[in-house]
Amino acid sequence: MVINESNEIIVVSNRGVSWSLPKGKIMDGEDVLVAAEREIFEETGLEDLEFVKELGVYGRYRNGPNGTEDKNKYKTIHVFLFKSSKKKLQPVDPHNPEARWVTRQVAVEMLTHQKDKEFLQSVMDLF
Repeated sequence: MVINESNEIIVVSNRGVSWSLPKGKIMDGEDVLVAAEREIFEETGLEDLEFVKELGVYGRYRNGPNGTEDKNKYKTIHVFLFKSSKKKLQPVDPHNPEARWVTRQVAVEMLTHQKDKEFLQSVMDLF
């Protein structure tokens, strides 16, 4: 998760059909924190990340069609808090074509998966 000086949060579009916090797969042998920084770069274009702290871990199934869950793929999601002073977002990953800075409440409303919404709401007092 990335916040800016205005305490806005980044949400990213996945394939133009759903919204989530920046996240992705950990490559073989890759440190979890390094993977988080790489995924944030790919999905937002941000490189000036300042690590703040770990926010937690949660699990959920992948988004399925029409708001359903794809029970074939379970994800364990590690969430770290970063700060960035950059305003301009330019995703480099074609599967995540859009990234936006939004308020916390708008982020909760935009997130597609219920578990993402619940996690964000549970950690909002930590930053």
